Amino acid sequence: MIVDEMDLVRQLKDAAPLRPGAYEQARTVLRDAMDGPGGHTRRRTLGIRAKAGIGAGIGAVAAAAAAIALVATPASRPAGAAGAVAEAPPMTSKLASLAALIKASGGTLPGDASLVIRTQTIDGKSPDVSYNLYTDSGAFYGGGDKKSLMQAVARHEDDADGIDAREVAAARSAAAGDLAAARVRMVNASPNYLGLGLGPAARKKIWAQAKAKNAEIFKEKGIEFPPNPPTGKALQEDADNYVWNNSVDALSAGGGDPQVREGVLRLLSTISAVTVANSTAGGQPALTLTAGPEVFGGAASEVLTINARTGMPIKAVVPAEGNMPSSVQTFQVSRVTLAGIEAGRF
Repeated sequence: MIVDEMDLVRQLKDAAPLRPGAYEQARTVLRDAMDGPGGHTRRRTLGIRAKAGIGAGIGAVAAAAAAIALVATPASRPAGAAGAVAEAPPMTSKLASLAALIKASGGTLPGDASLVIRTQTIDGKSPDVSYNLYTDSGAFYGGGDKKSLMQAVARHEDDADGIDAREVAAARSAAAGDLAAARVRMVNASPNYLGLGLGPAARKKIWAQAKAKNAEIFKEKGIEFPPNPPTGKALQEDADNYVWNNSVDALSAGGGDPQVREGVLRLLSTISAVTVANSTAGGQPALTLTAGPEVFGGAASEVLTINARTGMPIKAVVPAEGNMPSSVQTFQVSRVTLAGIEAGRF
């Protein structure tokens, strides 16, 4: 059975409680499948990625979404260059300046985990609050409130899928080394069909595998799968899309670590379609980052607000588009200890 966007949206809204990011994860997967790999209208999620196993009643819906995912190619790839996509432009933006300020501030990192309390409002309806704990060792624990988060930690219910850890590692590499290589690493932190870092023959092989894997769904939707992987500007835009989304995920998962924030800012500064404006949030200086339509194949822009002094994420906005309602997320990020969470000291 083929599940359309609104069918899955309705199922997600009826299932309670939703795991963190489940709604946007489903919307991402469905849009990817229906837009097709060469259509350049893919609109991936902004903010925290869905975590398997959190909440009840989601498994079947997630499985339906996964069944029509565009690709499932291995995430780990050589960190080589793939044409102009791997080239990193000079860092001259406000983001680069803030990254330098964060680096200069330095200091010892407290705790052993980052706690992200996320409040998400979809289409102006009642907000959903989730407690998301990302440990420095790569584990993830989630819950809908303090008590459920404490229980998840006490029961060792680690729901990490490995992607967050790879995204955080890519951000750290951007802060510490070659920015062009870090871009490739950030793109490849999540499964995709681009094959950055691989030669033409290997990229074509991955593309052919994706075509074969998804032939049935594309036939059902009446979509023609492009014969060859993207190149040139199309490849650049696809890579920018992954850099934006995966970097924002890294900012969520590792926001308590200054090195991660520095690396994310450096990576985002390489996307020419990202503009930065001075703003305020909660009476504090902020920067508003707008990823233009070029990053999403002509779809509406997406917006991220960060603290202008620390780079901490404050707010993420995905505007409404077509049948998909708007999403607004706010973040409270802090450094904690795993033991402290289990004991309720937060």
